[in-house]
Amino acid sequence: MFKKTLLTVAAASTAAGFAFSAQAADMVDGPKVNWNLSVWGKPRAFTAGIETLRDMADKRTGGKSKIKIHYGAALSKSRENLDGIKLGAFQMAMFCSPYHPAKNPTLTGLDLPFLPFPNLRVQAAVHDAYYQHPAVVKDLARWDAYLLMSSLLPQYEFTGVGKPPRTLADWKGKRVRALGGIGKAMTKLGAVPTTVTASETYTALERGTVEAASFPFTYAHVAYKLTDVGKWYTANLSPGAVNCPVVVNVPAWKSLPEQYRKLLLDAKGPAYDALISAYEKADAKNFPMMKEKGLEAINYSDEELAAFREAGAKPVWDDWLKGMKEQGLPGQELLDLIMATAQKASK
Repeated sequence: MFKKTLLTVAAASTAAGFAFSAQAADMVDGPKVNWNLSVWGKPRAFTAGIETLRDMADKRTGGKSKIKIHYGAALSKSRENLDGIKLGAFQMAMFCSPYHPAKNPTLTGLDLPFLPFPNLRVQAAVHDAYYQHPAVVKDLARWDAYLLMSSLLPQYEFTGVGKPPRTLADWKGKRVRALGGIGKAMTKLGAVPTTVTASETYTALERGTVEAASFPFTYAHVAYKLTDVGKWYTANLSPGAVNCPVVVNVPAWKSLPEQYRKLLLDAKGPAYDALISAYEKADAKNFPMMKEKGLEAINYSDEELAAFREAGAKPVWDDWLKGMKEQGLPGQELLDLIMATAQKASK
């Protein structure tokens, strides 16, 4: 069973933290640069990575390199961040590939269900390798977007209202907020998936537009207040995760002094550490809170989960490969890259 929370990463985090401390002592000189970064929602575990990028750029340049994070979709709606990057409306942004798969077809490979990511360290290695594949670089170049790093979303679970789906058969006919490959996997259970942005999900669940909503577990369920309206949550479904990268406008990236580009690339390690730590802290706080609220935890048998993976993994992957081939894109090469990198990083 894939774990939705992380394996112990204390040793790795300590080593990375030491490297960060050593790097922080080396100041980077250069001109004054002011960038804007567009993201939706409030500061939360999901934004710990970009906040680390911001802080490291500021500290190591003595305040000369500034990245201002605009929360709450203040600069652009979440579905339009990639368009904003193309227009040069801001220099950095976050987006989730299932919001507009036609705009970024190659990225959808990272949204496939049941990918072999036993922890977020492996996921980071895969995402970084995938972002550098020539077909992916070419795909995002159409939007003048340079893929800097991933937001490393943990495994998804559902929070819902109405009759709890205590068996997988109970999902039949349920309207669910499920994006990308997760949505396709849920159709195998007879659920009816719909694409609802993160900021719209609470209202959809509260009004009954959807009966259950999937989000990274547990931080996003609490961050978007699903636990305030939900009555139950799945504890071990773990169908996958959605890919939400941090991108930079290519002209802005190219105009940045080389030492500043290197600084941001160096900051990825500490940024990933910050994300992992934030997700772990959220779990430690949220599980007791969800219990206090009286939410019912739904656990499925090993037999049910095995059957779900058999129906929701390879058939969905095969459909994706067919779609990639029809578009003239190297789907098999990208899927092979995921598998090979995950295997190597898991050793």
